[in-house]
Amino acid sequence: MLSRLKTLSSRQFTFILAVYYVCVFNIPFFAVVKHGIDKQTDVNMLFVATIPLFLVFALSFVFSLFSVKYLAKPFFIVLTLISANVFFAEFQYGAVIDYGMIENLVQTNRAEASTYLNWVSVLSFCITGVIPALLIYKVNIHYQPFAKELLRKALFMLAMLAGILVIAAFYYENYLAFGRNNNLIKRSIIPTYFIGSAAKFININYVQTPLEYRQLGLDAEIVAKKTKPNLVVMVVGETARAQNYSYYGYAKPTNSHTKEQQLLVFKDTHSCGTATAVSLPCMFSRMDRKNYNERRAKAQDSVIDVLDHAGVQLRWLDNDSGCKGVCNNIQHILVDNSKLTKWCNGDSCFDEVLLQELDKQLSSIKTKDTLIVLHLIGSHGPTYYQRYPEQHRVFKPDCQRSDIQNCTQQELFNTYDNTILYTDYILSRVVKRLKQINQFDTAMVYMSDHGESLGESGLYLHGAPYAIAPKQQTHIPFLVWLPEDFAKQNKLSLSCLQQQANSGGFSHDNLFDSLLGLMNVTSTVYKPQGDIFARCKQQ
Repeated sequence: MLSRLKTLSSRQFTFILAVYYVCVFNIPFFAVVKHGIDKQTDVNMLFVATIPLFLVFALSFVFSLFSVKYLAKPFFIVLTLISANVFFAEFQYGAVIDYGMIENLVQTNRAEASTYLNWVSVLSFCITGVIPALLIYKVNIHYQPFAKELLRKALFMLAMLAGILVIAAFYYENYLAFGRNNNLIKRSIIPTYFIGSAAKFININYVQTPLEYRQLGLDAEIVAKKTKPNLVVMVVGETARAQNYSYYGYAKPTNSHTKEQQLLVFKDTHSCGTATAVSLPCMFSRMDRKNYNERRAKAQDSVIDVLDHAGVQLRWLDNDSGCKGVCNNIQHILVDNSKLTKWCNGDSCFDEVLLQELDKQLSSIKTKDTLIVLHLIGSHGPTYYQRYPEQHRVFKPDCQRSDIQNCTQQELFNTYDNTILYTDYILSRVVKRLKQINQFDTAMVYMSDHGESLGESGLYLHGAPYAIAPKQQTHIPFLVWLPEDFAKQNKLSLSCLQQQANSGGFSHDNLFDSLLGLMNVTSTVYKPQGDIFARCKQQ
């Protein structure tokens, strides 16, 4: 059948391809359009009817630029295969492939990427990508002599442009108003938006000249004179949302392991981003979320470096996809998840593997002010069921598969809640270890990098553009274990901290100054107003 495909002119090929992209790959786009229409009380159905025509004309115009002999087939085969994957991500998970998502994908390791592979994704890729790509390869595209081909292509593009202008002439104000009221529309168009985002990523990371590196806080020093040095364990959570924490009003007992340890629970805390690639470097950066710039962040010290300048002993232990550059200048260990051990299956490891690494560090560190960071894999999806051992499979039935959209809501929430409960177990074990240490004043800080969507409003996973991200992806847990001895030695009022924690209004923006304050480090880059502990410091 494929060998007998009829011959198409380049214009016919371009138009048919544009129709396919509109009718198949842009199904998520039309879902966004429908959502916008449903919000309106007065709908002009003629305007609505022009939307698919407008998109066909626009894609036909753009595709014509690449419908060139020797280029068309390889270009559109690759584009169709990539678009098939983007379509699946948007259709099944409600993901938006913008700059931040592309950055996250580039930094994803093999084991993490494999969690998104399942029979549904493979079948979708074959049907929407491989089969059309094979048809593109087999079709016979007839090109006229250069001058005739150029003239006919120009006429075709003018016709498409004329169609766009006619629609705009009648419905320009409708398109303008509808676009302003529905910011997600342009982000959902395949392939134009993800291509633009990819071009931006390539330009920033591979074309632009790197900025000159800037060191911060070279004047940093530890100012407190204490009998014992501080030892703080900073636990960085992964994909944990506050909504599923008992501490934040959730009905299920997801914090049963730490409930007796009197943690400070900081209410209403928000992340810097909705994906690790953004949130992790941002939360340790001097820049706040509103002025955060990835390029500048890579070219200057983080709070980890400032603590290093002050002489604080530092360790970074990682069971996730790396520290995204934050720990490059200090001693760090990335767990080798390719090994088959008690805690690792060859693709990923349970977070208890970090407790083993923590024990090694605690037995070998010098008795001086110390910060140890534990970067958990936590609740990373979609394979939530791989984040906790069988003995921690408390909430059942759970979702034992990666195509989470095909699980029931109860199963999905149960498996995610198991990850939260298991993280709570890890925190309790950290606190237990710190309580046994006598040569340090010990404390623990836990903060997640971002949250997660579990099917609310049709969204799954994370990585939504921050401006339109739901609270499930930005509202995060922020917990602190601060024993009385630590508070007394560091002149902190626990009652004041408890009142402040209940008042809310915190974010990743507080972390830079709060870590410096907790470690009694002063510097010109330190801002007391951002330090949650400075507000409760006793003279």
